[in-house]
Amino acid sequence: MKTTIDVPEDVLHRAKVVAAQRRTTLREMVLRGLDQVLGEKEEKVSTVGAMARLERGIHLGGKFLSREEIHARR
Repeated sequence: MKTTIDVPEDVLHRAKVVAAQRRTTLREMVLRGLDQVLGEKEEKVSTVGAMARLERGIHLGGKFLSREEIHARR
């Protein structure tokens, strides 16, 4: 799919120079940049989900012991 974006001339010129130095295309650089940004977002969402699960904890069955029950087992 083709789309048009407005890029300041100085940024476009610098991007073309870097693309030439890396022997790649401007298109490839844009795609890599987008993939990186989208990957970071997915990583953040994944991290937030993991943190929420850690805060909730995991119930492995059984019952929680009271302080007295724990000390009575010694």
